[in-house]
Amino acid sequence: MKRVIDVFAALLGLILATPVLAVAAAFVVLHFGKPMLFRQERTGRHGRRIQVYKLRTMSDERDAEGNLLPDGFRCRGVGPVLRRLSIDELPQLWNVLRGDLSLVGPRPLLPRYDPWYTNRERLRFLMPPGLTGLQQISGRNTLAWADRLELDARYVETWSLREDLRILLRTVGKVVRGSGVVVDPSAHMLDLDKERQLAWASS
Repeated sequence: MKRVIDVFAALLGLILATPVLAVAAAFVVLHFGKPMLFRQERTGRHGRRIQVYKLRTMSDERDAEGNLLPDGFRCRGVGPVLRRLSIDELPQLWNVLRGDLSLVGPRPLLPRYDPWYTNRERLRFLMPPGLTGLQQISGRNTLAWADRLELDARYVETWSLREDLRILLRTVGKVVRGSGVVVDPSAHMLDLDKERQLAWASS
């Protein structure tokens, strides 16, 4: 039933979002040039690698040595607006149609984080990752890693269609308010692998 709802809702969402995506894509090309889509490898259900799509919200500006500038410097113009309203994530409805993602589930994270999860945190791989989830309605990028991953594990343990509906409804409110969005998360907290390396090295 979860998959049936995902396909129906993603198809309807893509149809309704087409005008918004068209306008947003035009602004992306105007501000950042082509390509308008950003593709990144993430880890999906059962550890399978998936390609997740987003609208670009950052330029490719680099320093004198050729290194990319921090996200906060490259995410300007239309970028923060797309992130605050989560418009940049609308292309992931295509990932839902493909079966890479579900509407609700643990957010897919970078493959380089895979070795650093605890056994409990690996519960996330038992379900398809989602466009939104329990951590997104509980603080999003403002949460510490341990809190985010615990919420994902709790979601898997207590999953129900009723809970998915509750999360979706609360997500709408979060998107409208633009709460919990951080333009440059790395400026506020370490990446998970770096944080765990430091913590485990000192333990």
